[in-house]
Amino acid sequence: MIKKSKQQGFSLLEILIAFSILAFSLGILLNIFSGGLRRTIVSEEYQQAVIIAQSKLAAAGVETALEEAKGHGKVQDKYTWSVQVQAYDDGKMGVDADGSSLEAFQVTVKVQWAEGKTERIVELTTLRLAAKQ
Repeated sequence: MIKKSKQQGFSLLEILIAFSILAFSLGILLNIFSGGLRRTIVSEEYQQAVIIAQSKLAAAGVETALEEAKGHGKVQDKYTWSVQVQAYDDGKMGVDADGSSLEAFQVTVKVQWAEGKTERIVELTTLRLAAKQ
């Protein structure tokens, strides 16, 4: 004859331990996913800031003449940009192969925005050449 066990299921303690493990695991998984989402949002903001900075760098010398100046503005009510153009001289600039004089300008663009209490900044710098006036 086969002996039948009187236990027909899980005890209350076993169920409580299983639910505790499940809740702990779900908490960790949700934290991982929300952290990934935050990093994705920050990455998109940096990408947008770099696009703004690149467009301001491209406009220097094309939309406005290259001369020492400063400018600033706001985009999308979130990003604040500033452009600074200043003369650049490392002592080696002067005359090119054609004999015409060139002048170098350093163009610096900063794009700032706030994410909660954190201030984020993207800064791009380049050199531009223009004919001496």
